[in-house]
Amino acid sequence: AVGKVLPELNGKLTGMAFRVPTPNVSVVDLTCRLEKGAPYDDIKAAVKAASEGSMKGILGYTEDDVVSTDFVGDERSSIFDAKAGIALNKHFV
Repeated sequence: AVGKVLPELNGKLTGMAFRVPTPNVSVVDLTCRLEKGAPYDDIKAAVKAASEGSMKGILGYTEDDVVSTDFVGDERSSIFDAKAGIALNKHFV
């Protein structure tokens, strides 16, 4: 589905969405295999910079302890939950 929305990413990443116990919030579990390795802290910094720059108002970033209902009413399209992410290694996040 990601490739249909962002054709330039077709075949480069995959993800999975599942329902959470609130009718107007959803969650996406995105898994990426990176061609060029990057520490998770660098990825977080890049997402945070985007959320404060060119993607402000569309992409959010949080390091708070949050649950799905914390996002009810949030008008941004997506919020990156930095505490929920993991890196298996520098190429697989």
